[in-house]
Amino acid sequence: MNDTKASVEVLFQKMMMEKSGQERMKMGFSMFDFARRQVIASIQRKNQNIDIKDLKRELFLRFYGQDFSSEEQEKILRKLYPQFGPK
Repeated sequence: MNDTKASVEVLFQKMMMEKSGQERMKMGFSMFDFARRQVIASIQRKNQNIDIKDLKRELFLRFYGQDFSSEEQEKILRKLYPQFGPK
């Protein structure tokens, strides 16, 4: 769905292209950090006593879970967090 007027979209693109690559990258990092904090808060709201192992697992699954099969997810999680082992 795109409900943005074409003229506004053109103006936005112009404004973004006037920024340096470094400024655009910083904006992207900032947006990702904000999204990450929102997801963590959502996970913690559902389970206030979640431990770091399960929080990291849920964070990975929220961001990347649909990109991989269950087997691939477990393999990736074991590589990222070998100290945790399989769930």
